[in-house]
Amino acid sequence: MALREQIEGVIAQVKTLREQGETHLYLEDATLAELRKLAPKNAKPIAPAPSHTTGAVSLGDFAHAASAPASRGIPAKPSVRAASVAHDDTIPEPPVFELPAGDKQAQWNWLREKVLGCPVCNGHLHPNRKVVFGVGSLDADIFFCGEAPGMDESVQGEPFVGPAGQLLTKMIVAMGLSRESVYIGNIMNWRPKQATEVGNRPPKQQEMDFCLPYIKAQLAIVKPKVIVALGGTAANGLLAPAEPYRMGAIRGKWFQFEGIDLIPTYHPSYLLRNQLMSERRKVWEDLLAAMERVGLPVSEKQRGFFLKK
Repeated sequence: MALREQIEGVIAQVKTLREQGETHLYLEDATLAELRKLAPKNAKPIAPAPSHTTGAVSLGDFAHAASAPASRGIPAKPSVRAASVAHDDTIPEPPVFELPAGDKQAQWNWLREKVLGCPVCNGHLHPNRKVVFGVGSLDADIFFCGEAPGMDESVQGEPFVGPAGQLLTKMIVAMGLSRESVYIGNIMNWRPKQATEVGNRPPKQQEMDFCLPYIKAQLAIVKPKVIVALGGTAANGLLAPAEPYRMGAIRGKWFQFEGIDLIPTYHPSYLLRNQLMSERRKVWEDLLAAMERVGLPVSEKQRGFFLKK
């Protein structure tokens, strides 16, 4: 395996630990020495833990140093918190509107046209990419909400159609449902713009705030019994806590958004990076809780999914 791939594998594992709520990682002195050799000159030093325990380093500092741009100028991916506080003068105040009179389908059609024609959403697209609006049943009991479209979604104009979306579809089928019987959307309607088409960046809070009225309107039309917030960015974007929640601390717990029960769980992309059976089981337990909350039957076979034999 190439050295760069090894480093990216370590970074992915560090991100996994951070999502689980861990704040420090133990490394041997020799490993620290090698990592410091690899870090570019302008990278933030890897600092020890506040307790000064030998070999314990801050996961935040580790991730920053390990993923800092190398001499070839590869851009470092900003953290969710850093992206959240950045201000973008091209994002105006969130839109204010009322849904027209009519049945669900008429209201949804009106809202979809409004979002697809939104000048702000269209103004932040990469060339030849599409605004993405929610899909699914307008009578769905479960509303899956992600943070923002990825590249595949911006090409096709539909949420959750890439690798993470394909995994989400499998999860929905395992629940005894289908994509057509639930509702799937994102807080944001466009893929967060960046200098390159490669990779994705977390949306800024300001970007999510602008799109929030649109997702609220979809919720008002569908009137689901449960929202499943997919990933920490989506959970924080909807709940807007004073300090960002860590997914390891809030997944599987119940909250309220717009008067609707909300349960956060890991994003499907997290399971693509971390395929441990224990992590799949955590997400499955959250989905079982959502099923029970809306009154769906849960079979013994379903209760046994992703348990060690």
